[in-house]
Amino acid sequence: MKKFLGILVAVMAFSFSLFGAEKSPLFVNLTSDEEHRTLMAVQFSTKMMEKGHALTIYLNDKGVKLASKENKQYAEFQSKLAEVIKKGATVYICPMCMQHYKVEGATLVEGIKLGNANLLESALFTKNTTTLNW
Repeated sequence: MKKFLGILVAVMAFSFSLFGAEKSPLFVNLTSDEEHRTLMAVQFSTKMMEKGHALTIYLNDKGVKLASKENKQYAEFQSKLAEVIKKGATVYICPMCMQHYKVEGATLVEGIKLGNANLLESALFTKNTTTLNW
């Protein structure tokens, strides 16, 4: 009977590890407007989301310039950002940085949300969140 219980516990533990565990969320803080760095950030983030990690991207400092469709030099990034939003990622943008860099809300890639302390706190401090900076 002990052997049977041991096997049952092992099978249940294995099953929970395969099916019950959620993967930790990923929070990407994107402050750069450098083409290579930003494309690397969004491509890496997309791969992690495809592996089952919930994804939040926060565009701040110079990163806000990436989100404006008026900035045609970032068209490739904007296309990849739109794709990841359609797949379920959440993308926030810093309103104060938008004002500083003169980025207008009407020009943003569709689906980007204005960030605020409550939204960012919820995403950033979700249990087991991993944070990366670019």
